[in-house]
Amino acid sequence: MASWGRRLLVNLRYLRALMRRFRTTLLLALALYGVGPLLFHWRYVGPSGEGVSFGEALHHVYFLLFGQPSLPYVNDWLVETLNFVIPPVGIALVADGVVRFAYLFFARHKNDKEWVAVVSETMKGHVVVCGAGRVGYRVVTQLREMGRDVVVVEKREDAAFVSALRDENVPLLIDDTRSPLCLPRTHVKHASAIVCATDDDLANLNIALDARRLNPDIRVVIRLFDDDLGAKVRDTFHVEALSSSSLAAPAMALAALDPRIIHSFRIAQHLMVVSLFEVREGLTGMTVAQVRDRFGALALSLHRGPQELLNPAGDECLRAGDLVTLQAPYPEYQRLRAFTHESPPPAWADRDNFLMPGHRDVG
Repeated sequence: MASWGRRLLVNLRYLRALMRRFRTTLLLALALYGVGPLLFHWRYVGPSGEGVSFGEALHHVYFLLFGQPSLPYVNDWLVETLNFVIPPVGIALVADGVVRFAYLFFARHKNDKEWVAVVSETMKGHVVVCGAGRVGYRVVTQLREMGRDVVVVEKREDAAFVSALRDENVPLLIDDTRSPLCLPRTHVKHASAIVCATDDDLANLNIALDARRLNPDIRVVIRLFDDDLGAKVRDTFHVEALSSSSLAAPAMALAALDPRIIHSFRIAQHLMVVSLFEVREGLTGMTVAQVRDRFGALALSLHRGPQELLNPAGDECLRAGDLVTLQAPYPEYQRLRAFTHESPPPAWADRDNFLMPGHRDVG
């Protein structure tokens, strides 16, 4: 949906939601400006015996709000009762109802749950991220860079990245995830995935179960600190349960052994590593396809002078001085380093100096 179309739809839906919320105020306003003038039109008889039109009665009711009646005094109990009742009722209506209604509609109060709920209703296939801490914020940033719509839920107003998310105009719902209305406000029934990234294992598990109940087909990703619990949850509920320690452990271990490794991850039982190679002895003259076939190493990028090629073609021939980023299983990586006669990490190896710009560790 085009951005202008989405904004228009959001505004219309939000207006409808506000009208539901302020229905008592709207009914009182209707009674004040509809029934009030009708009563004056029906009952009021001036000192000279003349009546008043509906327009004159409406004018009188409007100025009564400011304590300035426009019709002369008459000795009629109903008319005088209206003259005494309408000012305080009207002031309360304007101060408490109309002003708040206008403020919520035009100011788009960022803490308003109804506003977040309406914005979420315009989305389909979006991702719900629970937790506005460091992990949650990085997940949101990555998803938005990939062009995905995101709705964030956070329990605490003072969470680390609440202000940053609001500055970036990310829909942010401040609510307790245990509330039965919390996840429905994020339109989770039509979301494609939910990421449970709070710092509480039990809360993340509860969120995941509630989301799966509301949307059986949703993809669930849970951050769990307990590795054993993560394995049980993954096998029992068929969700992606990730432990910070299990993700960080391979990277930390390999960084201790070989600072030339800039990233690592596991695929089933295979430990995969990403490293930057300077084409020197051995690799010079080989093609990207030959490196892949001989060592199982995929070329992710190739730096040649100022030029950078992402996913270089298989027939690209490596030249001396090229910088190639390769991904390979750890044993094959070791074999490739041995082939280039540089298997032990050099004593000077320092990741911040060894990596070229654009190849910093993202782990």
